[in-house]
Amino acid sequence: MALPRLVCGSANPDKVAEIALVLDGLVDLRPRPEGLGDVVEDAPDLEGNARLKAVAVCEAAGAAAISDDTGLEVDALGGAPGVLSARYAGPNVSYQDNVDKLLAELDRVGAVTPQQRRARFRTVVMVVWPDGREVGVEGVVEGHIAAVPAGDGGVGDDPVFVPDEADGRTFAQMGDEKHAISHRGRALRALAAALVEQR
Repeated sequence: MALPRLVCGSANPDKVAEIALVLDGLVDLRPRPEGLGDVVEDAPDLEGNARLKAVAVCEAAGAAAISDDTGLEVDALGGAPGVLSARYAGPNVSYQDNVDKLLAELDRVGAVTPQQRRARFRTVVMVVWPDGREVGVEGVVEGHIAAVPAGDGGVGDDPVFVPDEADGRTFAQMGDEKHAISHRGRALRALAAALVEQR
């Protein structure tokens, strides 16, 4: 049976690489249409932003599109940065800028122990078809924010996120091992199962 063909909605090469790795052998992943500009992500939640991107790419490509949005929710910061994770320090900033602001904010509120720095990564993945059908799934992983960044892999805040289900390493130190327990890995595997049901 032919694999479901999906056009990737993300313009972030690090995210695209993770999506391709986790879905390898499960879907026929095609690149985002060339020339498609940035999609304005102004929805109030992760699901809305994932849907905005998937719809825009679906319309541009004329084919089913997959997109995701991820947020880091830190309890001591009232759930921030959440839906604003990719632009926490402002528009067009680097991963490091966002990490620096996150650590500064935790210092500001006096969150110093791992228990005070409890956090979770949440990813919502959406697939939208040209006929209007859609499937949305979510993946969550619990952990805490490290005092200092460690590791040079991963995406976004990975250098400071220590998952509960690992051995004290940050996601950025785990390499491809992270996909077995990560928020994005969980969401994508849930999506793969949902796509089987769609056939």
